Amino acid sequence: MANNHLTGIGSESKQLATWYFTFAAILFGAQLLFGLVAAIQYVMPGFMFEVLDFSVARMLHINALVVWMVFAMFGAVYWLLPDETGIETVGIKIGKLLFWVFAAAIVVVVLVYLFIQVGPADEMSIWFIHEGREYIEAPRWADFGIVVVALGFVANLFLTGMKGKQTGIVTVLMADMIAFAGLYLCGMFFTDNISVDQYWWWWVIHLWVEATWEVYVGALAAYGLITMLGAHRKVVEMWLWIEVTMLFGSGILGMGHHYFWIGTPEYWWEIGALFSALEPLPLVAMFIHVLYDWGKTQGEQDAQGQELSVIRNKPAFTWFVLNAFGNFLGAGIWGFFHTLPQVNLYTHGTQFTSAHGHLAFFGAYATILIGMMYIAIQGTNGIKIMNHTRSSIWSVSLLSGGMMGMTVALTIAGYVQVLVSRAQMGATWAGYFDGQSGMWFAQAMDWRLIMGLVMFAGFALLAKDFLTTGKNPVHQR
Repeated sequence: MANNHLTGIGSESKQLATWYFTFAAILFGAQLLFGLVAAIQYVMPGFMFEVLDFSVARMLHINALVVWMVFAMFGAVYWLLPDETGIETVGIKIGKLLFWVFAAAIVVVVLVYLFIQVGPADEMSIWFIHEGREYIEAPRWADFGIVVVALGFVANLFLTGMKGKQTGIVTVLMADMIAFAGLYLCGMFFTDNISVDQYWWWWVIHLWVEATWEVYVGALAAYGLITMLGAHRKVVEMWLWIEVTMLFGSGILGMGHHYFWIGTPEYWWEIGALFSALEPLPLVAMFIHVLYDWGKTQGEQDAQGQELSVIRNKPAFTWFVLNAFGNFLGAGIWGFFHTLPQVNLYTHGTQFTSAHGHLAFFGAYATILIGMMYIAIQGTNGIKIMNHTRSSIWSVSLLSGGMMGMTVALTIAGYVQVLVSRAQMGATWAGYFDGQSGMWFAQAMDWRLIMGLVMFAGFALLAKDFLTTGKNPVHQR
């Protein structure tokens, strides 16, 4: 994100934000690359045999996903904080130091995953290789490092928020970051009982990601809509508070849909099924309300003769709109597909879960974080009105189209597994292998790979657009 022209209040914070965004973009590319490797190995098991195991490629793919989003989230806060508070971020020098600590730790962890891969399955493995817990497989030393970095980030946010102007967006972020830091701790201990251990693991995977991250997305959406469209602060902050209420209410209760098969009481069946689908609704409502108000200003001008309905950053706005749809589809529709226990009895552990996971992470989080990167690029390069380029149009088309294609392919694969492996053959090993070898399942995995290649091409164009924006006059008007 070149050509830094930032000056004045918040310049150091915004510079740090561009560091976080740049590293996040690199990790995003790594996530897609290892996802491609795993997708190839699924249809060609001999690919990279004894060089990079499928389990390791998958682990790198999933962990790169989580980490690049955390980097981008930290960057987004450092970008918006001076705008919202009116002051430079407090503790910015510590923030810069922690960035390098975080980045170095991630590089070391990835190198260990790549070149050591598997340990002797003792305490040394847990501390220095990986913990073997899906999504949070970082070794124990890295766990503690992440907590230190997160606490430093939270301290900077709180000190700045309390010293500067206090807006609803900053207040929500401050409250959300307490939960963000606290819930991660639920995955840092083990219990001998697998049901209890899974219970606390889900507090990280569901509440950390599906509650604190969703509130975070709401805060970014509120900031972005004000920045790009001049949305009324009272409107976006009203919906933001509604989202906080619904997410921390429905989110905690909705977590029950993970409890069906780990030995918890049966009342979680109805509670989890009912509340888990409510999470994306406030964010969608915020977009609808703001776009309705914005539509009423078409053709109107302010006191300086400027058009009120102008979109100040079209690439970012496109990604923000995709977030509203993607969140509703991925987290809401595809999530609800297999949330009811009567359905989950058949879909649990099939590619339905993978279809939901891919679309939910991309639609709910990746889209808005890419939009925030475009807002940062606009500010960094001093662009007043930012238009689409050919690269930005093709990148958003290929990335979103590839993701939808992948989601449909995985949904078809899950449908085959439900019909053959579960309903027809009763969830036996023979049924599992029959389902895996079925023609529709095999073709769906082929299409999953093809759509992954489409997405990687979209990322290449996105990276090109990021790197050339400051030199490209098409972006400016």
